[in-house]
Amino acid sequence: MAEDASAPSSTRSPPFGQGLMKDCWWFAALSSEVAVGSLKRYEMLGEPVLIGRTRDGRAFGLRDICPHRAAPLSAGRLAEQAGEGPTIECPYHGWRFKPDGACAAIPSLTADQDFDVERIRVRSYPVRESQGLVFVWIASDPRQPTEPDHEPPVFPGVVGGKPKLVERMDFDAHMDHAVVGLMDPAHGPYVHKQWWWRTEHSMHEKAKAFEPREFGWAMARHAPSSNSRAYKILGGAPATEITFRLPGYRWEHIQVGEKQVLALTCLTPVTENKTRITQIFWSDHWVFGLVKPFLRAGSKAFLKQDGDMVNLQNEGLRYDPALIWIDDADRQAKWYQQLKREWIRSRAEGRPFINPIKPETLRWRS
Repeated sequence: MAEDASAPSSTRSPPFGQGLMKDCWWFAALSSEVAVGSLKRYEMLGEPVLIGRTRDGRAFGLRDICPHRAAPLSAGRLAEQAGEGPTIECPYHGWRFKPDGACAAIPSLTADQDFDVERIRVRSYPVRESQGLVFVWIASDPRQPTEPDHEPPVFPGVVGGKPKLVERMDFDAHMDHAVVGLMDPAHGPYVHKQWWWRTEHSMHEKAKAFEPREFGWAMARHAPSSNSRAYKILGGAPATEITFRLPGYRWEHIQVGEKQVLALTCLTPVTENKTRITQIFWSDHWVFGLVKPFLRAGSKAFLKQDGDMVNLQNEGLRYDPALIWIDDADRQAKWYQQLKREWIRSRAEGRPFINPIKPETLRWRS
C-alpha cells in the first residue's frame, strides 16, 4: 500500500509490514505464569525482556541482559540482601540489580575501590497487571523513557474465575500481516472449513454496523450469522460484539441472557517477522464444562489453519508484491493502517490520539 509522501519524515508511518508500535502496552503473560520469586525470559519487539515477581507479589520488567558480560539476568536468581531489598543476581559474576534496574552491588569490588555502582542501570519496563494478565510498556526511546500516559485495556466478560482455555502459537509473520489476517472477514469459508463452523457452500451476503472505540473499532452487538453453527450450543439468543484495539487486541464478547463468553486474542510481536498469538477464553456459561475438550481442539485447528496460510502467504510476500485491497471486505485492514499511522504521528507530535474511524455499515459475502 502507498505511504503518505506528504507527511514529514519524522511522523511518516513505515510501509505496511514494517515497523512496530512503541509507547503502548503489549500483552506478555498470564499473571498465574509469573510465580513469586520467578524470573522469566520473554522476547518482545526484538528485545529480551525479563518479567519477575518479588516476594511481596510485585511484578517488574527488565532488559534481560547484564551490562557487564551480557549474560541473561533471568538465568540468575532473586536475592534478598540486608539493606538492599529484593535484587536480581546475575549468574555470571553476581552483580545485583534492583527491580527498577539500578545496580545494587558488584561483589568483585574491594572495600577500598571507589566505584559508584548506582550509575550502572539495566533498562526497566513498566509492568501492569489487570484481569489476570501481565502487560509491558515498550517506550520508543530507551534513553529517555517516558511514564505510560494510559492504562492497559479492560476487557468485558472476564467472568467465571480463571480462563477456561489458553492457546498459543507463533506465526512467521510481521505484526501487520497477523492483524489483517485476524480481522479479515472473508477467509473463513476457505481457510476454516469445518462441518461445525461453516463451509464455502454456506456463504451469503452480510451487512454489519461498525463504530469507533478507544484506539480501535467494534462490530456493534448483533445476532451471530446463521451459518456460524458453533454459537448454537450456547442456546437462547446469543448477541455478540467484536472489537479491535491497538496495538493488537481482538475480542469477541458474547451475551446469552445473564451468561457471558469472552474470546480474547492478543497479538505480541516477538521480532519483526514473528508474532505470538495468544487466545484466552473466559465464561460463566455451564456449557463450557462440557465442551472444553472440543473448544481446545477447535482453537488449535483454527490457529494451525491460520498458521499454514501465513506460511503459504509468505511464499508470495518474499517478492514484495503490491497488495490490492478492496471495499468492504478489506476495510478493516485499511482502518488498521490508518490507526497505526495516526498513533505514530500523534506520539511524534506530542498530541492526543484522534481516532480516524467513522461509523459505517460494511457488506461482504462470507
